[in-house]
Amino acid sequence: MPVSKAQQRAVNKYMKENYDRVNLTMPKGRKEEIQAHAQAQGESVNSFINRAIEETMARDKEGGAE
Repeated sequence: MPVSKAQQRAVNKYMKENYDRVNLTMPKGRKEEIQAHAQAQGESVNSFINRAIEETMARDKEGGAE
C-alpha cells in the first residue's frame, strides 16, 4: 500500500524532531563492503555504524585507545 503524502510528512516531521543526520563520505567500494558486513551480522548499515561508534567510544572511555 502506498504511503500518503500526509503520512510521509508526519514521518519526516518525527525524524527531524527526534534524530540527527550525519553525512558520511568514504572511498569508492567501501560502502558495498560495509553493507555486506552489516548484512552478514543481520543488521542494517545504519545500526552497524551506530554500534561501531558506540563500541569505539566505550572502549576509548575505558582507556583502550592506543
